[in-house]
Parts: sequence; C-alpha cells; structure tokens
Amino acid sequence: MQVYRVGGAVRDQLLGLPVKDNDWVVVGATPGQMKDLGFQPVGRDFPVFLHPETREEYALARTERKTGHGYAGFSFYTSIDISLEEDLLRRDLTINAMAEDQHGSIIDPYGGQEDLKNRLLRHVSPAFQEDPLRILRVARFAARLAPLGFKVAEETLELMRNMVNNGEASHLVPERVWQETSNALMEPTPSVYFQTLENCGAFQAVLPEFRTLMHNQTLLHLNLAAQAEKTALIRFGCLFSPLLPQPEAEKNNSIQTLQDATSRMRLPSEYADMALLVTEHAQSVTSVIHSDDAESLMSLFEASDALRRPERFINLITILSYSFATVKLKKNQVIELLDSCLSIKARDLMTENITGKALGEALRQRRLQQIQSTMHFNE
Repeated sequence: MQVYRVGGAVRDQLLGLPVKDNDWVVVGATPGQMKDLGFQPVGRDFPVFLHPETREEYALARTERKTGHGYAGFSFYTSIDISLEEDLLRRDLTINAMAEDQHGSIIDPYGGQEDLKNRLLRHVSPAFQEDPLRILRVARFAARLAPLGFKVAEETLELMRNMVNNGEASHLVPERVWQETSNALMEPTPSVYFQTLENCGAFQAVLPEFRTLMHNQTLLHLNLAAQAEKTALIRFGCLFSPLLPQPEAEKNNSIQTLQDATSRMRLPSEYADMALLVTEHAQSVTSVIHSDDAESLMSLFEASDALRRPERFINLITILSYSFATVKLKKNQVIELLDSCLSIKARDLMTENITGKALGEALRQRRLQQIQSTMHFNE
C-alpha cells in the first residue's frame, strides 16, 4: 500500500501558495484494509475514507467510465491493480494531476510542472470533455490564477467549445451551476470566470439571464468589489448594476429576467433579493444623491425598506458605490443619515401621548426633519 498527496495541495505548494487542504490517494489497498487501519468510510459512489486522526480524505486509486450525460453520468472502478498514473489520468487539468510521495518527490506524468511554468490551464486527456462540470471548474481556476498570469490553453478552450456545441453543457443542473458560480465570485478576479465562459460559448448555455443583464463595465465593478474583499453577496449584486439612465421599460424587462433566473436557477433568496433590489433602486439612489432633497431620500428609505432592514440597504449602496462615483463619494453620508433616522424611535414619541396612525406620521416627520437638518450632499 502506497499513499500520495495529490491535486491542489501539490499544485499550490509548487506555486508557493498557502496549502489549505490535503487530499490523498491510496494505491494497492482494499476497503477492508482501510477500515482495519481505523479509516472511516464516507464515499457512496467510490471508496473515500477519513483519517482517524487528521480527518483528511483518503481515496482509493480509481478509474472512471462515461455511462450517461452530465457530470453525474460516470461509473467508477477501484482495485488494488490501479496505478497512480491511471488515477491521475482521470483528473481535469495537468496542474491538478500531480502527486507527492512520502519522501517529497513529485510524480508528474502529464506535464503539470511545465504548465505551471508556462502559466497554462491545460486538460490532461480528451476524456476531459466527458464531464461538463469541468467547463465551470476551468473557468473558476482561471479566475483564481489569473493574477499569477495563467491562461486557458487554446486546445482546452476548443474542447470546452465542443462540449457546448454538442449539448453536453445543457446537462448541468442549475444548483450545480450556482454552486460553482458562487465559489467563483470569491476568487481574486471573478470577472475572468464569466469571460472564460463567454470565450467558450458556455455563458449563454448555462447562465443566459446573467449574460443578458451584464455588461463590460459590470465586470470591472465586480473586480473592484473583489479587491476590497467584499462578501459573495456584495460581489453578486455588482453583476446587476444597470447602465444609467435606464428607461422604465428596460428596467421592467430586467426585473422579469431576474425573476425568471430566480425561478430557473433556484437562487438563494438573499441573492435573488439583492439582485432585484439593485435593479429596482439603482436609478433612484443616484437621482436622490444628485437632488440633495430630504423628502426624496426619505421616500427612498421607505421604498427600499431601509428603515426596517438597514443592513440590506447598506449592502445596496455599497454595491452601487463600485458602479457610480457619486454614490461612492456620498455613501458614508447616506449611511449616517439612515442611522440618524433609526436613532429616532416610536417609543420616544409615545411619551408625548401620540398614538395610533398619528404616531407613524409623527415618526416620519421627525425623521424627515432630522434628514433636513443634517443633509449636505452638495457641500
């Protein structure tokens, strides 16, 4: 029985990047032997075990065979006769198909080190095109490694185009597309993920609504949010910041497109809500900041539900600050004005014997006066 560290840990070590997780391949062992050594089985489709102490994953060397469409259409075969080279051959990219033995020696049968040197993301074998999920994975790796100068090899892009053209990409389920996309949003240059999908034709195939709503400037805004290390929710919202001015009919079309995407892709509710909030209120936010009008700002707070859900509004204005210079300049002032409104509570007015409908009206008026006394956008 031989044990090798494989995949991303080897790649990142050779690149001088922090190694976050170790994955291991075991050659020449049976499931029974692994259990006898105290390893806990966790795999359903193929034998994967957790180390009894480190809890890291150890997988028995295996091969795979295409049995149907999509990324789930595979059968796996494991045996003590399967070599390390056979196991590495089934991997996606050469830079992920390297291993390290217990002495620290690198096993690199498919040229991964050369591709690291040349900054190339290149497929290991033609079997790459059997799994459409690899389109998204390559795009995500491109977004992660672009700051180091990595590019997708032209021959790999060609395979990805073939997968789109033969309909294989259409077998990706929306939930898995979202999982890969949300992960890609947290990479250093998330715009490269979408650009790579566009370059191979997969953008329209797997994220048609996003492609319809996004524009080139959107990707620049997305990268600015990434550089500021903002959350995935903030980065996602940047995808939907519209070009302004936006005609009402165009905004309504965008809202309908977003609702269609929400239904088809089963987006998490907070992400769907944020995309809709940006689309609905981007123009209002920029207009209010230009107007320097207290009533307009109060109406915006009410329309966007900022007085009940202030963190949501702060996310909105943060997203828009990456798209519009005026919003960036005035963002902190708007947040301060919102805070000043929220500091005035209904219970404070109850001591003045104001109740019922009059209480709500008085609260609004008091908050409006607070805005008027402190508003200074144009100073």
